[in-house]
Amino acid sequence: MAEVLIEKLTKSYDGTVKVLDGVDLHIAQGELVFLLGPSGCGKSTLLRILAGLVTADSGSISFDGRNIMSLPPEKRRAAMVFQNYALWPHLNVFENVAFGLRMEKTPRKEIEKKVMESLEQVQMERYARSAVTQLSGGQQQRVALARALAVEPALLLLDEPLSNLDANLRDTMRREIKRICTERKLTALYVTHDRREALSMADRAGVMHKGKLAQIGTPDEIYNHPADSFTARFLGDVNGLPCGGGIRPERLRISEEKGKLSARLLERAFFGDSCEWLFEVPGAGKVLVRELGAPARTIGKEYFLDYDEAFLIPAPESDDEK
Repeated sequence: MAEVLIEKLTKSYDGTVKVLDGVDLHIAQGELVFLLGPSGCGKSTLLRILAGLVTADSGSISFDGRNIMSLPPEKRRAAMVFQNYALWPHLNVFENVAFGLRMEKTPRKEIEKKVMESLEQVQMERYARSAVTQLSGGQQQRVALARALAVEPALLLLDEPLSNLDANLRDTMRREIKRICTERKLTALYVTHDRREALSMADRAGVMHKGKLAQIGTPDEIYNHPADSFTARFLGDVNGLPCGGGIRPERLRISEEKGKLSARLLERAFFGDSCEWLFEVPGAGKVLVRELGAPARTIGKEYFLDYDEAFLIPAPESDDEK
């Protein structure tokens, strides 16, 4: 594992639009950092530059104080797990995991040991001699992760590795990846557009916007205290309020007796363990409230909404500024 320092990194594919615009990022040894953002914000380009698959226009990257910008991919010790797994279909599970070690000319006995240790880590050791084409998507993703672990990378790079899996399997693999990173004390950078993935797994998470790192911090910090309206909106629903600030739906409380805002109930949406209520609030328009359970309420009735001002966040921008 390595301490990673990225400074003033820039990249443009056409010479005019900057895909990365002076990105600075520090990743401590053993830290799992997430990058979130919409398509085209630069997060995957940053990952590929770290892996050596794309060349930056300017800036520097160092692993443990050593500048690696001029090193080829195979010399960087940055292993990447791709969205589409990128497994060799003509090789079995063992040989797929051993591929990087063979490229490094690792001795045969050491290959056997490292491959089996990595497969055990992802609970795939009994499939060592199976064809990868016979595996499920989740199993293939585990093999791809084992291949990255086998080379004992200084930096583990994960490029939306769970996006092709169904919801239940994604939840399982989230826990597995977090467990493995913790057990191996891996330094890892994980790119995703899934805010739930980032908030539930990251030691720290950064939100990217138009080639810049808009904010980075713990999941609690960036969700509850976003630096700007883009970050606030990207990480979850935000209600505009008459006071000019915004509030998350789960931070609003519904009362029949008192509160800062008067509100008329318009709609109800039931999700089993939770419920969403849509209100009409004078001066704010439609306001969404989210709460656990589903107490009885009357559509069309007047209620009050209250909130703690400590959780007010920057007002959402107008649609033409998004």
